[in-house]
Amino acid sequence: MSTLIYDLDLSELQAWVQAQGQPAYRARQIWEGLYRHLWASPEAFTPLPKSLRAALARDFVFEAFQPAATLVSSDGETHKTLFRLPDGAQIETVRMRYVRRRTLCISTQAGCAMGCAFCATGQMGLQRNLSAGEIVAQVLYYARWLKQRGERVTHIVFMGMGEPFHNYEATLRAIDILNHPQGFALGARRMTISTVGLVPQIRRFTAEKRQVNLAISLHAADDALRSSLIPINRKYPLDALMAAVQAYTEATHRRVTFEWALIRGLNDTPAQAQRLVTLLKGMLAHVNLIPLNPTQGFAGEASSRQRAREFCRVLTAAGIPCTVRLRRGIDIQAGCGQLAARQGHDLDFVLKSP
Repeated sequence: MSTLIYDLDLSELQAWVQAQGQPAYRARQIWEGLYRHLWASPEAFTPLPKSLRAALARDFVFEAFQPAATLVSSDGETHKTLFRLPDGAQIETVRMRYVRRRTLCISTQAGCAMGCAFCATGQMGLQRNLSAGEIVAQVLYYARWLKQRGERVTHIVFMGMGEPFHNYEATLRAIDILNHPQGFALGARRMTISTVGLVPQIRRFTAEKRQVNLAISLHAADDALRSSLIPINRKYPLDALMAAVQAYTEATHRRVTFEWALIRGLNDTPAQAQRLVTLLKGMLAHVNLIPLNPTQGFAGEASSRQRAREFCRVLTAAGIPCTVRLRRGIDIQAGCGQLAARQGHDLDFVLKSP
């Protein structure tokens, strides 16, 4: 089978060019064509000799997937695309438009093995990991769409389908490709990895001293409640998780974002807010509060805006920065925890250009 071209880094592309008997600068031309010019087929690489374009077509695949359908939110600010991979697996990718940002929410797995109770992706289970190229291709798909409108990707969050640290090598390889200064050149600090708390991978990430932002899906401040919501907490309980995060902040001097889906009457109580204060006191941290987004497999309801503001007030009064996030794309199941790759959900999907 041919190789997905986005799975190659620049050094591997250079080795391939050398094997074709071509000068080294041809690899840079291909790399820039892929990631600066966003060319999507061998025929687009007109600066290359015809024989090299033919070799590209022979050895590489340029289409990682087929877009099956796209939903557009009622306000037009959020798009969600369902992609069908060649082996039949499906993933969803989200584009969000803000005043100064064009943010992509990228999937790293088809499905997810973490089984978080309130997450639609977790409810569907894990199909498989994505390759680095399949992760990168999601970015390029929307980068091309934005380029047609005179815009560009400004931020990427690895918060789509899957647990990024459960697919660590492919996720970080994709980040390296997207960060490469001769290619897509998106700054590391414009990318964020969100994890439910895989402690060994957090420690590995810390040792690598990367500039990529780290977010922790926390959602509860005691082990009993967190384990009921996030099963991996039974393996890596809060003491171990917070020790790893503390080590990260001390080693990198970088702030960690803690994500908290507010569930009415469950984790939006004053007692949970106080426990969270105790957990985070003195840590370089910021808390993102997100009223729960509805999913079919979880009966919990979102907290009211008033409860969210009160929860936030408790944190800020204790000196912990806190934001109540605006919910985006809820009407098209594009919010945090809603991605499930079920075409139509099962009738709502509308096939249209993104």
